[in-house]
Amino acid sequence: MIELWIPLTIAGAFMQNLRSALQKHLKTKLSTAGASYVRFLYAMPFAILYVWALTTLGGYPIPAMNPTFLMYCFLGGLSQILFTFLLIHLFSFRNFAVGTTYSKTETIQIALLGLILLGDRVSLTGGLAIIIGLSGVILISAAQSRIRLRNLVSGLLQRQTLIGLGCGAFLGASVVFFRGAALALYDGETVMRAAFALGVSIVMQTTGMGIYLRLREAGELTRVIKNWRPALAVGIAGVLASICWFTAFTLQNAAYVRALGQIELIFTFVASVFYFKEKTRPLEVAGILLTGLGIVILLVARS
Repeated sequence: MIELWIPLTIAGAFMQNLRSALQKHLKTKLSTAGASYVRFLYAMPFAILYVWALTTLGGYPIPAMNPTFLMYCFLGGLSQILFTFLLIHLFSFRNFAVGTTYSKTETIQIALLGLILLGDRVSLTGGLAIIIGLSGVILISAAQSRIRLRNLVSGLLQRQTLIGLGCGAFLGASVVFFRGAALALYDGETVMRAAFALGVSIVMQTTGMGIYLRLREAGELTRVIKNWRPALAVGIAGVLASICWFTAFTLQNAAYVRALGQIELIFTFVASVFYFKEKTRPLEVAGILLTGLGIVILLVARS
């Protein structure tokens, strides 16, 4: 029998891909921070509505908050925002390809941080699957950025590389902190703990980024409101992705969830080849095959 976290992760990866595609259209109308902010602002009402529906219609009681839960929600939200801003800063460099490739290392960093903070252990087979999948992701990124593999080694000490690793660290930290938040709620069903962690985290993120935009980017909040129609679609896709991710993180080791979530790259590759008829490089094909192999090994190990 397929464990619930598997279809949830695949659905989350698909909805995240859709949200990113919708978000790109807003970059011509909003600043980068403004386009990032819509994922929180327009998702927040639906996240709150989801908690309300689970409570009122599903009969799930709201879990009792505690300091550890609130700390994890805050740190998870902050880490996700810092990841976004670091990634934006990385794109300001002329040669950012190596850095963006190293930003893909979050699965390894999630495994290490999950072990340190939450005691989540990765099996030998699971670890092998994560490493194989990560190798595939790096090959895909290198192929798409058209950089040589030897440049990944020679550029280890470059500033862009350190920023890229920082991106992966903050993204990985956000995942572990969000899982920690849901696990810190000692009562309630899994679905309710995940929903409540999502709701509290997204309220914190919306408030924090709203204050930042008000102080640092005059008029941007007004533009975010004026572009509510396309932003609403981003919010809906984003909250659906987050619901799937948070529930999967609550059910399973976050490193396994993110490793399976790399199936998003396979979706993108299939669409580019068979729908958009785009040409691919041999290195990219090799990366897809390695990513797929890592996912298969992970699924077999967890079945």
